[in-house]
Amino acid sequence: MGNAGESWDDEYDVVVAGSGAGAMAGALAAASGGLRTAVLEKTRVLGGTSAYSGSAIWLPGTKVQERAGIGDSAESARTYLRALIGDGTAAHREAFLETAPELVDFLERDPAIEFEFQPFPDYFDAPGRMAMGRSFVPLPLPAERLGDLAGLVRPPVDRDRAGRGHSASRPLVQGRALIGRLLLAITATGNGDVRTGTALTGLITRDGRVTGVLAATADGPRRFRARRGVLLAAGGFESSAALRGERGVPGGAGRTMAPDGANTGDAITAAVEAGASTGLLDQAWFCPGVLTPDGLPAFTLGFRGGLIVDGSGRRFANESLPYDQMGRRLAAAEGPFHLIFDARSKGLPAISVPPVTLEEQVASGRWVEAGSLADLAARTGLPADALTATVERFNGLAAKGVDEDFHRGEDPYDLFFTGGKPGLVPVDEPPYYAAEIVLSDLGTKGGLRTDPDGRVLDGSDRPIPGLYAAGNTSASFTGPVYPGPGVPIGSAMAFAYRAVQDMRRNRT
Repeated sequence: MGNAGESWDDEYDVVVAGSGAGAMAGALAAASGGLRTAVLEKTRVLGGTSAYSGSAIWLPGTKVQERAGIGDSAESARTYLRALIGDGTAAHREAFLETAPELVDFLERDPAIEFEFQPFPDYFDAPGRMAMGRSFVPLPLPAERLGDLAGLVRPPVDRDRAGRGHSASRPLVQGRALIGRLLLAITATGNGDVRTGTALTGLITRDGRVTGVLAATADGPRRFRARRGVLLAAGGFESSAALRGERGVPGGAGRTMAPDGANTGDAITAAVEAGASTGLLDQAWFCPGVLTPDGLPAFTLGFRGGLIVDGSGRRFANESLPYDQMGRRLAAAEGPFHLIFDARSKGLPAISVPPVTLEEQVASGRWVEAGSLADLAARTGLPADALTATVERFNGLAAKGVDEDFHRGEDPYDLFFTGGKPGLVPVDEPPYYAAEIVLSDLGTKGGLRTDPDGRVLDGSDRPIPGLYAAGNTSASFTGPVYPGPGVPIGSAMAFAYRAVQDMRRNRT
């Protein structure tokens, strides 16, 4: 924590730590309103985990859903959220629902930002659910529209992990399109200053108010004043093995989908040192992951075949569950876990990000190939009798077309990836394969406690003046539940927007 009596290296109205969807939406709200705004990004490129994402945005009851004619409304979303998470965070829920259409109207007024509805089912069978979803995505962004700014956007996950940049001939899509469009809009205001390679190291306070930030740069430490407020939207702490262990988050720092060097909890730690309180620190947005040849996980969903077994060689869940729910089943079971499939699948019978190929995986030793189930069991260390019995049982269920054990293929989410079929495909054509599955995550979801305007609360539930948080730097209002595609991004953007509106109302 710094002393505010010293000089500043630069002065802004608003300082935003982080550059994911929430951070960039908050920065745009500030800069477009005439506030001089700084975006401080720790790494060399913008976007964080948002840039890796499919960029689904769960903001109910907006003009995007109205244009698509899907019958969505704030009331149906309220019914759905209440059924899933109760009324313990009702004030945040109502603030979120009230803000969603206003935020989308604000964003779509900017010529750089365009959205369209994309079907993707909500994740729970509960009142108010939209079977084809209510989330939307940004339109692809031609790289030439970004010009020299294109190099600031984090590349796709496979290229980024390999140290390669964007493909100049291809448009930015999904999460990169969202970050690129927000970057264009911020730049056009003339009030936004984007600083990469600038890592938050602490908060500066005066008389109990946060007045600025300390940051580390290639040129040494810097002090940035924030006249209206500091918005912390720098992700969670999923990449910190120490913090995960201390807080009991299942999985591991080497199993997260976070970009290299990002999301180590710096913003949360700085705020706690300034007196902030925290919540949900043992929670994350979980998912299954297939290990790739470099030892990192590939986010995996949409199983269209195969079966997953635990260390005993038995099934333990519906493999087609929404990924957070399947991740929680992995966390509760005993590994190691393997996806068992055969030649019928012609490769991984699921969607993975980044994509993985059978040949590379087998050559790397990450996947095991065998001519029989007994040999597969021997090569993976699984009990041969149990694995054989499990596969035979599964094949019998596949022949019936009904999963009597775990009800796979009965939910609209299951059917979304299989063309309306149950996705129960016999595993009986050698060679057989076993792909190691691990518990991965898209980020932690516990962090700073906030009020519905994004103001960070101290241990007595009082807002800390000048300090705000959104996204995975804050404790999610959905608790341990992942309601639908795009809730992390949608809620981050909504509460970042609300934070900036509060800053604009409260001049200092």
